[in-house]
Amino acid sequence: MNVRLLRNSDGFTLLEMLVVAAIVAVLAGAAMVGYRQSKIRAAEASTVSSLRSLNQAQFLYMQSCGKQRYAPTLVALGTPAPGDEHGFVSADLAVSDPLSKSGYIIQMTGTAATEGDQSCTGSVPLTGYQITADPEIPGISGTHFYGTNGDRVIYGDLETFQNKMPETGPPGHGAEIK
Repeated sequence: MNVRLLRNSDGFTLLEMLVVAAIVAVLAGAAMVGYRQSKIRAAEASTVSSLRSLNQAQFLYMQSCGKQRYAPTLVALGTPAPGDEHGFVSADLAVSDPLSKSGYIIQMTGTAATEGDQSCTGSVPLTGYQITADPEIPGISGTHFYGTNGDRVIYGDLETFQNKMPETGPPGHGAEIK
């Protein structure tokens, strides 16, 4: 007599479930790494765009309000000139100085003018400026550091430009961001 053993094939075995769980975990881990990197790239792109806007605003301020001098703070760039309803830069960039935006700390400094008139907004202008942008949490909110100055060229590097960015000319390290 030939007796066949019947196997119940309804469902998965424990080993099959563990293999599926391991595959899902590997895919989720890879997705998280990709998400984190894309979030960092977006924060860095936003910061470079903010620095470009600040450079343009400083140029406009110098030409129209600062009497060939620059705004002393980010907040001053957001102050409208008399007879105008908008500042030189969007309100999100003129909240504070230093400014925390997109995971970066943006800070502007410069040399105050010791002679001449105040700007049209009533502030003491700068003869030169430098702006630095450092990640709030290096490696997490951003991996690159950025700096710019009165030449309106943006530089990037893996080390900070704070206290190293001249008011004109290239810094001692970093590469130009195109």
